[in-house]
Amino acid sequence: MAMEMRLPVARKPFSESLGRETKKHLVVPGDTITTDTGFMRGHGTYMGEEKLIASVAGSVERVNKLICVKALNTRYNGEVGDIVVGRITEVQQKRWKVETNSRLDSVLLLSSMNLPGGELRRRSAEDELAMRGFLQEGDLISAEVQAVFSDGAVSLHTRSLKYGKLGQGVLVQVSPSLVKRQKTHFHDLPCGASVILGNNGFIWIYPTPEHKEEEAGGFTANLEPVSLADREVISRLRNCIVSMVTQRMMLYDTSILYCYEVSLPHQIKDILKPEIMEEIVMETRQRLLEQEG
Repeated sequence: MAMEMRLPVARKPFSESLGRETKKHLVVPGDTITTDTGFMRGHGTYMGEEKLIASVAGSVERVNKLICVKALNTRYNGEVGDIVVGRITEVQQKRWKVETNSRLDSVLLLSSMNLPGGELRRRSAEDELAMRGFLQEGDLISAEVQAVFSDGAVSLHTRSLKYGKLGQGVLVQVSPSLVKRQKTHFHDLPCGASVILGNNGFIWIYPTPEHKEEEAGGFTANLEPVSLADREVISRLRNCIVSMVTQRMMLYDTSILYCYEVSLPHQIKDILKPEIMEEIVMETRQRLLEQEG
């Protein structure tokens, strides 16, 4: 029987500024954040006995006079314009139900999507009958949040040709609080793979296509065999993202790329070993701090 033994190793020295930068003001429900009445109450807080008190466990964030608590583990709360990755769970009349890691299933209306070929016309009864041909249960899609209903449910649309059905790749599910909001969430990384960082915590890693296919309106999934080199890159990226999530590090294109570069001396399977995971993430944090300043 194969047995693996790991001995203690000396930890690499890192800059002192790294420890100072990563410290956050963490609170649990019931903790007093401040007794200063000049601050405004934000999400995750409430007023009690002239004190601002935390209602969720997370890190305190201040923007001028506004104080809010960002929960460490939470379901996705949709906002208009968010990019999400979701899985079709049900085909209904003129709509699809989509699992997007929120409290309620999201809705993708037949009228809120491009027809194959990008055709612009009113949806007919024939289109309704062909809905399962467009998207069926189990399909993964990328979409944008079009509206948020009063009960918190989210309405999606895929009217742009960059959205639609996803082909071959790997899905990683993380906490939505770890995905950094940016102008774009579609990134082609120089290592040979692309990522879609969904605001809902679903991250899709796939091989970078050689040429963008826009004539099908986002409904043709590329099912060609993926080369071994691409699969290794995708596996390494996936393990890097899992390492960063374990160490509670924010996910965005630069941090993922730096973590990928730092992990290159290690084998892909070794990245998830606790001591290597910690070393890789600490080195990534130090590179980000050096880049910032």
